[in-house]
Amino acid sequence: MGEEVARPGTNPETPNGKSSVQDSVPSTAGTPAGAGSATGTAGAGLPAQAAQGPRDGLPAQALDGGTASTQSTTTQPGAPRRTGGAAMLRSGMGRNVGLVVALVVLCIVGVATSGDTFATGANVLTILRAAAVIGVVSIGMTFVITGGGIDLSVGAMLALSSVWATTLATQQMATDYGVIFMVTTALLVGSACGLVNGLLIAYGKIVPFIATLAMLAGARGLAEIISDRKTQIITVNSFFDIFGGSVIGVPVLVWMFVIVSALGWVLLNRTTFGRRTFAVGGNAEAARLAGIKVQRHTVALYVLAGLCCGIAAVMLMARTTTGSSTHGGLYELDAIAAVVIGGTLLSGGRGTIVGTVFGVLIFTTLNNVFTLNNLSISAQSVAKGLIIVIAVLLQQRLAARATTP
Repeated sequence: MGEEVARPGTNPETPNGKSSVQDSVPSTAGTPAGAGSATGTAGAGLPAQAAQGPRDGLPAQALDGGTASTQSTTTQPGAPRRTGGAAMLRSGMGRNVGLVVALVVLCIVGVATSGDTFATGANVLTILRAAAVIGVVSIGMTFVITGGGIDLSVGAMLALSSVWATTLATQQMATDYGVIFMVTTALLVGSACGLVNGLLIAYGKIVPFIATLAMLAGARGLAEIISDRKTQIITVNSFFDIFGGSVIGVPVLVWMFVIVSALGWVLLNRTTFGRRTFAVGGNAEAARLAGIKVQRHTVALYVLAGLCCGIAAVMLMARTTTGSSTHGGLYELDAIAAVVIGGTLLSGGRGTIVGTVFGVLIFTTLNNVFTLNNLSISAQSVAKGLIIVIAVLLQQRLAARATTP
């Protein structure tokens, strides 16, 4: 038997039609280590692991050589591919179609319950104006969640940015040197807060939930200290001339939301930065091994979220004519809800700007319908909670069906 194992290249036929290599495989269990390695190196051009057969995960046909292995692979029927409605629901287009249907249903409910009050141009602009601010915050949140993180401090960063940009000193500088000074201040404050979050998470190794929770408390407290818990009125008229007006009948705030959404879509779907975001969110260790500087990219994601909060602060300042430490209350929950409803996975690795926009519009329209029907804020909160739970359950179900052969 030992000689047969040592000379498998001759491949003599046995009476039952099988090769001697297959018959000799069991004998390797009783041979010394050297004989086993010799068998692997000489057996039909396969490595030693392949000669051990199915125990190492290889099919038994691999013992007959590379040709037989290839044939068995090509002739094996593949797993059935799911087609039709289930496949479409798992696709990005399918999810967006579902969001459009949900938005249309909400509009029908609004018309049925509030009549002409809901279906007016003024009310539509009210919905869009309300969606614009939280929409910009949600765009930044989409990048963070797609990259595998979370940010609970977006509302507090918005409040701090609005307060810092509306102090008497800042407004005086804006009067002397232009509105750009107020805008730059808000953007820098938001970006700086995001930078702190990113450094704590990426290099301080603090869990995103804890790091951003600390920023939520710290930024809100700092805003209260700066403003002395007082609402700061904006007195720079040129600020309202720019951000409080309309272009072709559409408020500037809505145009800002459209521009930020478009830039966010391009950045996430058409740039290397976006591809790296998907990679880091899907598997940070694999992204690191692929050459992506994961820590640096994580910092950039949180800075981007802070920048969006600064832009939203400017928009909210124009909408309310004030800067206040109470601005942005619970915005973090609304932003996360809109992102999840839009189809971005909370675990990271998949994100959609279009879905986030629809998610924001759905929640804003829902709030508008509830308000027109004189329903309480508590009822609105219950409805939001139910919608979030249903959305997460659907995500999990679709993800499970996608991975099932």
